[in-house]
Amino acid sequence: MGILLVLWRQRLRRDRWQLLSWAVAIGAFALFAAAAVTQTYGNVASRTEIMQVAIATPAILMLRGLPRGADQGAFTFFLIYAFLALLAGLMSTFLAVRHTRADEETGTAELVAATPAGRLLPDTATLLHGVTANILVALTVFAGFASQGLDLQGSLTAGAATGAVGLAFLGVGLLVAQFMGTSRGANGVSAALVVLAYVLRGIGDATGTPGASGTTMTEGPASWFSPIGWGQQTYAYSGNRTWPLLLPAGLGAACLIAAWLILRSRDSGASVWGTRPGRVAARPGLRSPVALALRLQSGSIFGWALSGLALGLLAGSLGKAIAAVDTPDTNITATLRAMLQSQGTSLTQLMVSVLFSMGGVLAAACALQAVIRLRQEEAAGTAELLLSAPVGRVRWLAGYLLLGAAAVVLVVGLAGVGAWATLAGSGDTSMPADALWQTALAQLPAALIYLSVPALVFVLWPAATIAASWALLALGVVLGILGGMLGIDQSLRDLSPFAHTPVPHGDATDWSGAWWMLAVAAAAAMLAVAVMRRREVGAA
Repeated sequence: MGILLVLWRQRLRRDRWQLLSWAVAIGAFALFAAAAVTQTYGNVASRTEIMQVAIATPAILMLRGLPRGADQGAFTFFLIYAFLALLAGLMSTFLAVRHTRADEETGTAELVAATPAGRLLPDTATLLHGVTANILVALTVFAGFASQGLDLQGSLTAGAATGAVGLAFLGVGLLVAQFMGTSRGANGVSAALVVLAYVLRGIGDATGTPGASGTTMTEGPASWFSPIGWGQQTYAYSGNRTWPLLLPAGLGAACLIAAWLILRSRDSGASVWGTRPGRVAARPGLRSPVALALRLQSGSIFGWALSGLALGLLAGSLGKAIAAVDTPDTNITATLRAMLQSQGTSLTQLMVSVLFSMGGVLAAACALQAVIRLRQEEAAGTAELLLSAPVGRVRWLAGYLLLGAAAVVLVVGLAGVGAWATLAGSGDTSMPADALWQTALAQLPAALIYLSVPALVFVLWPAATIAASWALLALGVVLGILGGMLGIDQSLRDLSPFAHTPVPHGDATDWSGAWWMLAVAAAAAMLAVAVMRRREVGAA
């Protein structure tokens, strides 16, 4: 027990700033959402109207949650819970991989295993560390909601639901780390599973059955395949059920047991899906920095591109289902559809636009990972080995930027291909092909911002590259995509690149925001390249 506590304290100390940042950020989002509801939707009538419109618009349900009434607490839970659970899941998977597969890559795990701690105790300490992190997250969510005067029992249920989802993905992360040979691969697969859970929950909410009141819905079957959907079944503030929390807890426990069984039978540094031995001599195609960068990032680029394709297929395949959705209040449905028709769009176009905005986020994440890889190569010392060859610093940086831009185009392009193929296959003609491709093209400028600006951070302040890159993306999503429903002031929302993504409406589309973002991206990239000429490699 003494050794376990030592290892646990070591993990807490190592992650103290990261853990504090995650917990404070998640709690702050809960606080801000509750405050925004009080200020923007302060009466039952306005919340009822928003709920009815949301039920008539599956695109809103995809991003928000399951309507369970117009009460202030239930409305707040509907708006923000799914996003909080998504963040808790990502935090937990990154934590699990960082203290398992990443430690095995660096050799730290083998050194610890040579002590009386053995093989299983470090993973047990990681489990205890993850449980501590999710309890802290649950408490900050509870505090954020309760501080705005929301019901204490409902706030406690909401916090517990968020923490339980984090525990489920803590187990998932520990299990995935046993299968993947690298921490980069384990993080990619784990994060993809968290996003998949978010999407499945969204599909279940969008295809649910509206209630007679017009402000509630019963979830669709897809929600029951998602840990985030399980947490949503607690019906915080409207039902305060606790039994659904057993589902994510059970998943986490099952994954943990499986991870321990695998760990007992494999060598340190090995993985269930073993890596293939490398070639004795490199192929001629690896003689350039860009080719080497592609070889190092091909797995993650493939994963993000596949996610973009899946998102496109989803956007197109839901077209007919969306058109068939109605609310019990036919007046609201008719009004909404009349409004869309007057704007020259359709429910299918609205849904595709919303899902493509998520595709823009995927492309942005793929872009900033190219820059993060630069920092990882520099921190590990491998960049200096590469630059000892006839490769200049500017050429090295420019190669990664070029590859990142190509990856952004690939992710967005495959999303467009997936949506076009499924819409054409289903016979849905409510969205013209040119409008679809314009919607896809509109995602590129914002995504390129998240390539060039993190590159500038990398050049000016290398140590902050990883944290600043993810923080900028999270802030952009909150302000630009979630800001409208959270009642965030327009001046703050305008700080997000996603707030300036054009929404195609035929000849009336305003592309000025896209041109400005392209100009900013180009200027940041050129400045990064210029400063890189004088920066030392390996600088802190």
